[in-house]
Amino acid sequence: MDQLTKGANAPLTASRVTLTVDVAAPADLSALLVTEDGRVRSDADFVFYNQPTGPGVRCLQPSAGQPWRVEVDLAAVPADVHAVRLVTSLDDTSSTFGRVGQPVARVADHAGTPLASFTMSDLATESIVVALELYRRGGAWKVRAVGQGYAGGLADLVTDHGVSVDDTPAPAAPAPPAAPPAPAPVAAPAPAPVAAPPAPAPVAAPPAPAPVAAPPAEPGEVQLTKARPVSLSKGQKVSLVKDGGVALTMVRMGLGWDPVRKRGMFGSREVEIDLDASAILFAGTEPVDVAFYNNLRTRDGSVQHTGDNRTGDGEGDDETILIDLTRVPVHVTDVMLVVTSYEGHTFEQVQNAFCRLVDHTTGAELARYTLAGGMPFTAMLMARVYRQGPTWKLQAVGEGMQARVPTETVPFLMRFVG
Repeated sequence: MDQLTKGANAPLTASRVTLTVDVAAPADLSALLVTEDGRVRSDADFVFYNQPTGPGVRCLQPSAGQPWRVEVDLAAVPADVHAVRLVTSLDDTSSTFGRVGQPVARVADHAGTPLASFTMSDLATESIVVALELYRRGGAWKVRAVGQGYAGGLADLVTDHGVSVDDTPAPAAPAPPAAPPAPAPVAAPAPAPVAAPPAPAPVAAPPAPAPVAAPPAEPGEVQLTKARPVSLSKGQKVSLVKDGGVALTMVRMGLGWDPVRKRGMFGSREVEIDLDASAILFAGTEPVDVAFYNNLRTRDGSVQHTGDNRTGDGEGDDETILIDLTRVPVHVTDVMLVVTSYEGHTFEQVQNAFCRLVDHTTGAELARYTLAGGMPFTAMLMARVYRQGPTWKLQAVGEGMQARVPTETVPFLMRFVG
């Protein structure tokens, strides 16, 4: 049996599997069928106790000697479904996994033989969590340990996956009106106007983003402020949460550089430098997607490269990458921001290289990291955007490596993930 850690994966050796989660408190189990963009095709792809059957997936309530379980027939899952995600949620929505203890997800074949397990160890304020996902890779099925919790409960999960579920209880029926008093023997008064029934309560609009219960600050972590951009030094981290505790949703990573001016017999000149910015997405230690000059958008659309600048000419950002943090798939743990030199120029030929974080909604610069000094490398990991619990964080890295295209950086990046 495979003992999985967060982000790790393993091949599935059975086509019919049973998924369970051990929780030391009353909890429900459900499943989401999602496409490559991490969203359901329709509300029918949310399989739970009130809708217990989906294509290839059944949600079974506890019976004698049996816990909640989700049964999956992988051969019957539609071809346009990329993954089946297992969700567990506490019955008491005011409680959290930090209070009741960490859940353990298990995968077994149809005969009950254990195939994999995953013990979640970093849940705190969450009341609902995507524990595992079964996903397609190269024509086969694999299981990945996810462990992505949602402090906002079902509403956050629904928003992240595109499900539209009305879980607001119906208003109680109004009490019948009291019988009117008997009329006096004299002339009957004119009937009182009948009160119009109360108008139905308007459907509440989706709530504004709530303050995020951020995890404790890490060593070397600084806070974003409205007053001025934060200037980061190598290794420093910053939570992607604005003043007031509201999480950033859409951020723009601007990367820039200038070529070094060389002096010669006929005056100074600039050497044309072709640097390329890219964003490489990791699920634990596994690279799962990339946005760069030959592939401007990730499959789910959460990360977008705005195009290639071949020389570094001009003021401001030379290349930009947009990240919609609300759409990054739940299994993705890290977004690595890398700059590579396709023609083999080193960073000794580059000056003023920087990476800056911008709130894409307001256009305000929030943080900047400027690389100090040239280094004899053809590629640079400028920054890392990563999850910590329900919060996204940015770390200034500034570590060099030898690579000319984004895929060549992956072995080096492995040391920063997992």
